[in-house]
Amino acid sequence: MPKGKSDKLVFKPYEQKQPWLVPPSADELIAMDHLVRVVNSTIDEMNLEPLLLKYTKGGGASRFHPLMLFKVVVYGYMTGVYSSRKLARAVRENILFMWLAGNQKPDFRTINSFRSSRLKGIMDEVFMATVKLLAAKGYVKLENYFVDGTKIESASGRYTFVWKRAVMTNEKKLDDKLKAYIRQAERVSEEENKEYGDRDLEEVGEGIVFSAEDVKALAETLNEKIRALGEDGEAKNDKKKLKREVRTIERELQPRKEKYEEYRAVAGDRKSFSKTDHDATFMRMKEDHMRNGQLKPGYNVQIGTENGFVLGYDIYSNPTDTKTLTPHLEKVEALWGKVPERVIADAGYGSHENYEMLAEKKIEAYVKYGMFDKDRKYRKSASRKYRSDTWEYVKEKDCYICPEGEELKYFGSATNKTEAGYEQTLRMYKCTFCEACSQRMLCAKGRRERQVQRNEKLLELQRMARERLMSEQGVRLRKRRAHENETVFGQIKSNKGFRRFQLRGMEKVKIEWGLLAIGYNLEKLGKKMVKG
Repeated sequence: MPKGKSDKLVFKPYEQKQPWLVPPSADELIAMDHLVRVVNSTIDEMNLEPLLLKYTKGGGASRFHPLMLFKVVVYGYMTGVYSSRKLARAVRENILFMWLAGNQKPDFRTINSFRSSRLKGIMDEVFMATVKLLAAKGYVKLENYFVDGTKIESASGRYTFVWKRAVMTNEKKLDDKLKAYIRQAERVSEEENKEYGDRDLEEVGEGIVFSAEDVKALAETLNEKIRALGEDGEAKNDKKKLKREVRTIERELQPRKEKYEEYRAVAGDRKSFSKTDHDATFMRMKEDHMRNGQLKPGYNVQIGTENGFVLGYDIYSNPTDTKTLTPHLEKVEALWGKVPERVIADAGYGSHENYEMLAEKKIEAYVKYGMFDKDRKYRKSASRKYRSDTWEYVKEKDCYICPEGEELKYFGSATNKTEAGYEQTLRMYKCTFCEACSQRMLCAKGRRERQVQRNEKLLELQRMARERLMSEQGVRLRKRRAHENETVFGQIKSNKGFRRFQLRGMEKVKIEWGLLAIGYNLEKLGKKMVKG
């Protein structure tokens, strides 16, 4: 055995009840470069006057300071602690949360009330306080705005769906029943149906959706007839029959009609919604572990980033990204007082209305259209030459020349309305020499003649977008787009485990995502500050 060495097993002293001569403060137990300190100091720098103004009434017991509660909630969403009960436990047991809270111990009701009520209506202003701080430090400039969206599941149950189509089908069946009752009311007494005006009752119900007020009026009509009938012979039998009908109308048909009216109003232009969260729409999620395409109630979350920081966000009940770009940029403009210089987005945003909106706002659009990637991949393909957008246009003759040298001549225009309600003008061209063409099956797909529709405005906008996207700057921005937004979504959904909202309703959901965005920005800022 080497000199000075010993094979005796020795443990460090372990004494749980060893007293402290001078008990340490929580501040001494937290490293000076810990992220929680960055969160604390950064929030202290933010202008949170809108939050303080939410406390208007004085008197009563003293309250927990909103700055302390805000720090606790933001740090919770930053570190994956979302439940109000878990946050309440953290301020009792976790040294980092205890330090942030100044050793105060708000219960879960206080935390939940602060999150859902005190932050309601001011989340945009609070979030912008973070973004303005980042701008003041030189991290963001609103030059390159990368836009993307993701679907987040609602807190409501997965089987609480209401489908608008089913509602309308069932309501039509109910209206058919009501039509029969109305005809019965006519047979009972013509005069007591005056509320239906001069309409022939044979027409009532044909394509007409009755209201709950119509059903109520029908019940009143029958009740008046019941009161007018006597108690003997045939009248007595009629009275019993009418009473049964009135009971059916009042107890079954009218409540159903009221429910269908409510459902139609809630759905609006959506195809579905959740019974327990009316703002949530059933959507397809990327997280489809059963691989059965199951729709789940959720929200479409849109964000805009620059240099990896979240500069803007919004929540939509509409699952389609196309319809979200205009309202999202309008909100950014309202908050920032200006629009971004450039917007970079994928093909989900490449619609006619979006290109025109970006052009009107003088924003450089680095936005793909639906066929952009396929055009690049198959630009040398032999079959691509039969796609009409590659054909030569002869302005003098107002015609297109197909690959076989034949002319497609203009024969009229048509107006098309997109799903978003945007009107497009389409010019129609056709070739009359297709039957004898050897390439007819490849070009006209077996039809007698090849016809094409041309949206000249859209084609010009797509051409401009293609030139930008293929430029040196466009290639660089497209490469950045691949990780700008996806990094945010990956960090929040995968690393932080936030795949489902904790609260219900659009306003509360916006608060939650705002806290996540603030937490993400502060964490990224902290890492940059540590790196120096």
